[in-house]
Amino acid sequence: MAQPVGYAVEGAVATITFHRPDAMNALDDATKDALLDALRQAAGDSAVRAVVLTGTGRAFSVGQDLREHVGKLTSGEPISNTVEKHYNPITLAIAGMAKPVIAAVNGVAAGAGAGFALACDLRIGCPEAKVNLAFAGVALSADSGASWTLQRLVGQARALELLLLPETISAERAYELGLYTELVPAEKLAERAREVAEKLAAGPTVAYASIKESVAYGASHTLAETLEVEDAMQQRCAAAPDHREAVEAFLAKRPPVFTGQR
Repeated sequence: MAQPVGYAVEGAVATITFHRPDAMNALDDATKDALLDALRQAAGDSAVRAVVLTGTGRAFSVGQDLREHVGKLTSGEPISNTVEKHYNPITLAIAGMAKPVIAAVNGVAAGAGAGFALACDLRIGCPEAKVNLAFAGVALSADSGASWTLQRLVGQARALELLLLPETISAERAYELGLYTELVPAEKLAERAREVAEKLAAGPTVAYASIKESVAYGASHTLAETLEVEDAMQQRCAAAPDHREAVEAFLAKRPPVFTGQR
């Protein structure tokens, strides 16, 4: 039986792939467990300096596997189990990764599938990559971080509209709203995601991690508090070899060669 999530490393880029195309990459427990394991593997591998998250077939991921979910409801198992056990740690693993994470959205992203894409640092879509924040459609609240990430991308009023009145959003509309950072033809998606990932993987990894941490902190703290974190992040970056390399390269009028070392 094929693994529900693929993991491959080429150069300094790890690619994590949903691999349940017949089920539109719906998230059953096996898929969620495998996804979390893959994310933790990428996070813990110092040779990996950028990550691509993508899917196979017609969907990126349509979210919770409702067939499995019905069985759990019948047995009386609370849904909060999978939110606490799976969705929360997966979302934190994506957003908190100390290296850039790119979602290459190859098809429909719905529910938690959309939430995982929104938690990535960059989202590259294609014309087939429709989005649906489908939680209310199945009488549930938002999960997978969507109530946090969505309003930061589109504003609170628009986020409430998309969550309270869920509908299928075209890829073009998703791009206009800011859900996608870039749109490319479907046949160019993997190539473009790889190109961006390789560029980031060759960059100053410590600086990228620090920027991510500063932005996340600044989203929910005061200016004064954020300035203190920026100071700490600058000190971290200044002590890393890549900063010295960048300065020396600038003075020597040559391109820098970053190692990503702390």
